[in-house]
Amino acid sequence: MAKSKAAKAKARLARHNFEPRVENRRTRHDYAIADRLECGIQLMGSEVKSIRHGHVQLAGGYATIDPTGRSFVLHGIDIAPYPHAGPFNHDPKRPRQLLAHRREILKLQQETDGRGVTLVPTALYFKEGRIKVEIGVGVGKKTHDKRHDLKEREGQREIERAMTRKLIGADPRGL
Repeated sequence: MAKSKAAKAKARLARHNFEPRVENRRTRHDYAIADRLECGIQLMGSEVKSIRHGHVQLAGGYATIDPTGRSFVLHGIDIAPYPHAGPFNHDPKRPRQLLAHRREILKLQQETDGRGVTLVPTALYFKEGRIKVEIGVGVGKKTHDKRHDLKEREGQREIERAMTRKLIGADPRGL
């Protein structure tokens, strides 16, 4: 018996709840991200299954664009081998082709012509059954910038703590 549209939609939503979103939190600490681009990635079947299980590391990854602007490649990410793939498994550290429009690639190439500008993967996630990579144009932070950001975050946390203490300690009737 065929499923109704509502049942299919519910099944699709349930399936998407189990698909992981892998974030590269280190990039927020090491880089000031100026611009972001969502692009596809060319993978093998065993890589997709391994990503679906959450066995991927984005730390240390970076993207390069060849001088002609024709190839856009992601290096340095680690997708663990899928245990059930047998002899058809993939190389965990191999470079992977990124998929984007030529216009977008040329724009990124112009943005990265400056010194100290790097293309870094910030997130990897599923979107409508396809794996997408979010690439950020990152400018490397100096040590003092990292310390300044840490102090700002700590100050914000302190303010939030004070506000919650004030709300908890307040009279619920507003008197």
